[in-house]
Amino acid sequence: MAPLAARALYSRAELARLIDPQSIAIIGVSADPGGFGSRTLANLAPFRGRVYAINPKYENLHGRPCFPALSALPEVPDCVAIALPRERVEAVLEDCAARGVGGAVIYASGYAETGLAERKAQQDRLAAIARAAPAMRILGPNCFGFANNVSRAAALFIPRHADIPHRLGPVGIVSQSGALGYTMVQGGERGVGFSHYFGAGNSCDVDVCDLAAYLLEDPACSAIALCFEGVASGSRFLALGEKALATGKPIVVHKVARGDASAAAALSHTGTLAGSDAAYRAAFERCGFAVVDDLEALFETASFLAKAGPPKAAGVAVMATSGGAAVIAADMAETCGVPMPQPGDKAAAILKAAIPEYGSPRNPCDVTAQVINDQDSFIACSTALLEDPAFGALVIPQVMALPQSTPARVPLMSALARKTGKPICMIWMTEWLEGPGAAEYENDPKVALFRSARRCFAALAAWQRNAARAAEPKAEPRRLAAPEAARRAAAELGAAGATLAERAAKRVLSYYGVPVIAERLVESPGEAVAAAAALGYPVALKLESPDILHKTEAGVVRLGLADADAVRRAYAEILERAAMLPRDAGSSGGEPRISGILVQPMAPQGVELVIGGRRDPQFGPLILVGAGGVLIELLRDSVVSLAPVSPMAARALLRRLKCAPLLDGFRGSPPVDLDAIAEAVSRVSELIADHAETIAEFDVNPLICGPEGCVAVDALILKAR
Repeated sequence: MAPLAARALYSRAELARLIDPQSIAIIGVSADPGGFGSRTLANLAPFRGRVYAINPKYENLHGRPCFPALSALPEVPDCVAIALPRERVEAVLEDCAARGVGGAVIYASGYAETGLAERKAQQDRLAAIARAAPAMRILGPNCFGFANNVSRAAALFIPRHADIPHRLGPVGIVSQSGALGYTMVQGGERGVGFSHYFGAGNSCDVDVCDLAAYLLEDPACSAIALCFEGVASGSRFLALGEKALATGKPIVVHKVARGDASAAAALSHTGTLAGSDAAYRAAFERCGFAVVDDLEALFETASFLAKAGPPKAAGVAVMATSGGAAVIAADMAETCGVPMPQPGDKAAAILKAAIPEYGSPRNPCDVTAQVINDQDSFIACSTALLEDPAFGALVIPQVMALPQSTPARVPLMSALARKTGKPICMIWMTEWLEGPGAAEYENDPKVALFRSARRCFAALAAWQRNAARAAEPKAEPRRLAAPEAARRAAAELGAAGATLAERAAKRVLSYYGVPVIAERLVESPGEAVAAAAALGYPVALKLESPDILHKTEAGVVRLGLADADAVRRAYAEILERAAMLPRDAGSSGGEPRISGILVQPMAPQGVELVIGGRRDPQFGPLILVGAGGVLIELLRDSVVSLAPVSPMAARALLRRLKCAPLLDGFRGSPPVDLDAIAEAVSRVSELIADHAETIAEFDVNPLICGPEGCVAVDALILKAR
């Protein structure tokens, strides 16, 4: 079996004996009822398959016969749960592989997550056993195990798992952290169901990508809640995304370890590098995954997407019995970008007839507390909004739970949602968290329950984005750069040192058809004056040096020079300033190397953007666009995508910037040529994709954008070491 980073995703068939076994053996059952093996045995009580306890010291344990070894069993078990100390795991795992066991679950910890080389080597040996035994898959080590809620196979050591009320639900739970995933399983205590739970742990063999891929093929699962810290292989993660897009089954992700401190904690937890948050966000976008930033939103969002189906309209209606709740909902809709159009004439007439004059028949609709005692009025208003073609969903804030009326309304809402084929979202605003009606709403196949207005509208926004993405034309990507561009750029990069300063970097950009500003490299004040006259005043002067990467901050740029005297003064000032500077780049100090002074015509005024790129170790080449010039660090307004991107995709990235209104013209300024900018972004993305092994990072800053197009005014390329 190939190493994790190189192999394809496991298929459902390859994981079937591990995840959907007919027989399970537990090695390490003890007389202690609190031991991991004993707990696993107890959790398998509802399992419909065959269960074997193994411990050579006992003939019977916990009311079951006990076998001395795997070899003594009447059959080769499909799955083995290994509840033994780390020191004994490897030999037992080798025995499992030799006897043809189909899957193994390893609870023991103390492997790669310790950061110790010898413990990582122990984990690597477990992975080697998996590769040598293509029929046996391994979950763990350092894992909680799994629960197949369809067959009730529960190879996990959590106390009293079997006592949780059993309900089969449409959401499959995949979590690198077993404990975080199990927080969702415990929803069963209030009657919420799930299809599968997997705690992947250190993933020496089977990882979260494989487990999610299994659920994409399992008919019992309609949506996947994926909680993880990092993956070993970006390519396999993207393959999961391709499979999800092909099946149309939604995956909701919560990525923990997004900052430096949390990434370090993740490494010590499962031994998996958390990676770049920006790169993961770009991968989520490419895969079409819905992203939640709060763990509390993960199961709710997945449950909603499992029930909702494709939206029939982009608009959302809100109907509340409280004016304040209606306003809160409208605020969250605006925050999340969910459109709330007004009802059509037919619905408006019904609302006006049913709602008292102190209510509001608009969207959001305040039907007032009167409907608590008027079920017919409530149903009439709900039906009118759901049948309005402007609305794809109905949101109802539940401000209080009443023992009689709240549960009685659940089947009515459910019937309406089924009849119209549109989901109803209940926002459970009351602090009676498990009050009457809550469990019924959560388990209804067409009604979703949220415990936060923000999470409700964030889920609706994700639902609409996924639908819009699915509706986009799937045109084959068309390369923009000339065929010889990659060859010419490779020659330039190969001949350069560690840094390509502005002139060389812009020359590489020009090979890819990116417009760059005209310039002359000069070595004397007289040459500078002559170049300025040829290019046309006003001009800019810049130091050209591979050792000064940030010229503006270093004070070696002069702008708006209107005549020869100004050029001479600026030339002298730049050299004087350069002599005082240390190197930005290079291994030694001393004065920076100076190639000369660049003379450029002043670029026309326009919107300043930055285009950047780098190679992520997991996901490969990335392209960034954002607010540029002096605003780049002030606003921190940027978006990242996997490279390359088409002009259409580049345009979508530009539209996501907070500064996007500037591109359309702002306070009298003319709109920019958005097509030209999108094409430039696409061409630069081809550059980083073609040379990802050579280029460590680059930036074009600023790219000045106006009505006539765009031009790269400065650029820098750093080569990979």
